[in-house]
Amino acid sequence: MGDELKLGSVRRYLRFIRPYRIEIAGTMAVGVLKFGIPLLLPLILKFVVDDILLTERPADEKVNQLIWILAGSFFIFTVIRLPIEYYRQYFAQWTASKVLFDIRNRLFDHIQKLSLRYYNNQKVGQIISRVIHDVEQTKEFVVTGMMNIWLDLTTLSIAIAIMLWMDPWMTLVSLAVFPLYGVAVKYFYQGLRQLTRERSQALAEMQGHLHERIQGISVIRAFNLEKHEQEQFDQRNHRFLDRALAHARWNARTFAVVNTITDIAPLLVIGFAGWQVLQGNLTIGEMTAFYGYLALIYAPIRRLVNASTTLTQALASMDRVFEFVDEPYDIRDKPGAVQVDRARGEIAFKDVHFAYREGEGPVLDGVNLHIRAGETVALVGMSGGGKSSMVSLIPRFYEVTGGQVEVDGRDVRDWTLASLRRQVGMVLQDNILFSGTVLENIRMGRTDANMQEIVAAAKAAHAHDFIMNLPQGYETEIGERGVKLSGGQKQRVAIARVFLKNPPILILDEATSALDLKSEQLIQESLRDLARNRTTLIVAHRLSTITHADRICLVEQGRILESGSHQELMAKQGKYARLFQVQNLGVTPERFPRSR
Repeated sequence: MGDELKLGSVRRYLRFIRPYRIEIAGTMAVGVLKFGIPLLLPLILKFVVDDILLTERPADEKVNQLIWILAGSFFIFTVIRLPIEYYRQYFAQWTASKVLFDIRNRLFDHIQKLSLRYYNNQKVGQIISRVIHDVEQTKEFVVTGMMNIWLDLTTLSIAIAIMLWMDPWMTLVSLAVFPLYGVAVKYFYQGLRQLTRERSQALAEMQGHLHERIQGISVIRAFNLEKHEQEQFDQRNHRFLDRALAHARWNARTFAVVNTITDIAPLLVIGFAGWQVLQGNLTIGEMTAFYGYLALIYAPIRRLVNASTTLTQALASMDRVFEFVDEPYDIRDKPGAVQVDRARGEIAFKDVHFAYREGEGPVLDGVNLHIRAGETVALVGMSGGGKSSMVSLIPRFYEVTGGQVEVDGRDVRDWTLASLRRQVGMVLQDNILFSGTVLENIRMGRTDANMQEIVAAAKAAHAHDFIMNLPQGYETEIGERGVKLSGGQKQRVAIARVFLKNPPILILDEATSALDLKSEQLIQESLRDLARNRTTLIVAHRLSTITHADRICLVEQGRILESGSHQELMAKQGKYARLFQVQNLGVTPERFPRSR
């Protein structure tokens, strides 16, 4: 199973490499020259010893020959080899970096298509570890596996061919320890891949924990949890240390054995070559050249053994990358899905059932609700009743497990996801703003909007005035998650974003519950303007904010128990009326005008 997984990962990885096969071939051709030129050194040394130093010619003639040999060698090793070395290194890294660029783009596209259900069960830090750390580790498959290994094998083949031409018996003695390498590699690298995977997983878990704690550092300080959290991090750090040390021990054993085998070969060659020279079967120059080639053939062998370690790590990371790529999409376009250009905004829930996980109890249990185009409907009730789940089904953040949700009389699963979500604008309790400028965050509502349209949206959201009072106005950097803005300011930027999008369907999910009274009044005025002439669904706990709605639905335990206007529900003296009275609100129903 492991070999099948490895083979599958390699084949899939090769798809990303294939567009750069010409560049890889060119890099390898340059690499053959880069590794081939040093093979001249032992031959040069043999010539100098046998044909210059040990001859009976005059000393000045020997000096002249030596100067010419050195001059030619310097030319080859500087003028020729220097640019070859540069371009070989540059093109190898260029190709590998382009492959990693393509893989990360593919992973980010994959990240955006995974459903919210997946993210509810995963730590952000672990996902980041796959995209950054594991992808970076696979780089060695390109540099080492696709280039260096083949170049080392080519160098090895050329060196062995020259040695065979010089003396076959000496060559056989030089290669006598080769079988020991095969035994060592087969034994040691069986466990290395699993150890590498375990180390990478431990690192990902530590990164996930660290990411969460950095995001929640204010909670840690508020509850004086520094010591407790230090212990929690220490446990995960120790787990990673244990895996890293196990990996290091295995690597150390591998290199100890391999280097010992490598050190045996020169002793065999020195002994046999010395005996051959004494017998008159080998010249001193040939002995010197053989020893030089011995260094040249065992250098690539060392690199090949090192490459086995590196490739094992790369393959383990490759497995983790494709394991992530294989996460299925819960929500995708069905064959034949159609575009919706501009929805009227009619929404219908028809016997809708929904659960977040298979086997869990239902969050929605047979919900039926028809919302006319342009109508404002509020969903109220205790937490956990299913209100937010209902509105999340409209843009298909989650898929119904039974029944259907319709927009303009058509099942939302029949629309393309992109066109469906263009029809929906959302303002949430905790709207996400991204690091960058105010301008960039508002423009997310419609990326092709011009400055005039952005300013108009900000004015409609009652945000323009405070934006102009910021240090750089619309170009002010707001920090990660908009930390440099107050809660009310962030909410108004989020509302401006929806104004710019101008969707026919508006969802307000606890949009003002986290704000103080003054900020809430400003935001309510913006939301009133935003909801005009749109189909609007409001999820709220504070009932004073929804008395203006055309219809109010009390949602409890996944069902709609009561439905009607504020006056109608108060007249019924049912659960809604009791909830309203418990909140002891003295706000008149006419606080906001009706939306139609």
